[in-house]
Amino acid sequence: AGAETVKRAVQLDAASRFQESLVCYQEGIDLLLQVVKATTDEAKKHRYRQKISEDLLFLSDGKYHKQIRIEENATGFGYEKLFQEYLTEIVSEVWVEDPYIRQVHQASRCLLYNFLRFCELLVKGPCKVKTIHLLTSYDEGSGRSQQMTALEEIKQSLSNYGVTLNIDFSSSIHDREIRFNNGWMIKIGRGLDYFKKPQGRFSIGYCDFDLRPCHETTVDVFHTKHTKKM
Repeated sequence: AGAETVKRAVQLDAASRFQESLVCYQEGIDLLLQVVKATTDEAKKHRYRQKISEDLLFLSDGKYHKQIRIEENATGFGYEKLFQEYLTEIVSEVWVEDPYIRQVHQASRCLLYNFLRFCELLVKGPCKVKTIHLLTSYDEGSGRSQQMTALEEIKQSLSNYGVTLNIDFSSSIHDREIRFNNGWMIKIGRGLDYFKKPQGRFSIGYCDFDLRPCHETTVDVFHTKHTKKM
C-alpha cells in the first residue's frame, strides 16, 4: 500500500498536481515506516529505508506554500472546503492557536461555536484525531465564566468520541494558526472567525457555513518536511 501510494504521488507530481502529490508522499512514507517497524528481514528493511530516503529528499526541497484569497462576501468557504484535503488518515494530533476563542455579544458570532464546528469536522474524519491542543486568551470580565463553561462542555463532549482537548491560555498570543501532525499548517488572517453575521436566525447560511458570506481574508497553507526518524 505504501509503495502504491508513493507511485501515485510520482504520477501526481508529473502532472503538476503538487498539493495532492505532497499528501500522497506523506501518507506513503508513513505507511512504509510502519512496514519497516514490523519487518524482521534486514534486506527488506534496507530497501524500504532507501525508498523512504528518496521520498524524503523530495519533501526536504523546501516548504510548500499556497495562498487563498477569500473576497468580501464570497461564499463556498466552509471549514470542510479549507481543511478537508489536509485531514488525511494519518492525522492524529491538531494544534489550534487563536486568541479569540471566546464569547462575543452576538450569539451568531460566538467564536466558541466556530471552534465547536471545527472540532465536529475533526471528529467526522477521515482523520483519526486523538488530541486537540487549543491555545487562546481569557475572555474579559464576566465573559470568562461563560468561556470556561463552554470550553469544558466541548472538552467533555469530545471525550465521548475518544478525543482529548488540552486547553492553555496566553495573554500575549496574537498569531492565528492551525497545525496538523502530518506536516500541514494553515494560517488564516481572521482565524476561525471569517464569516459574516447572518441576516437572521432563519436565513440561508445560518447553519451551513458554505452558504455564509465571508469577510475578506487571506489563507496561507504551508507544508513542513517530514521529521519522523527511520
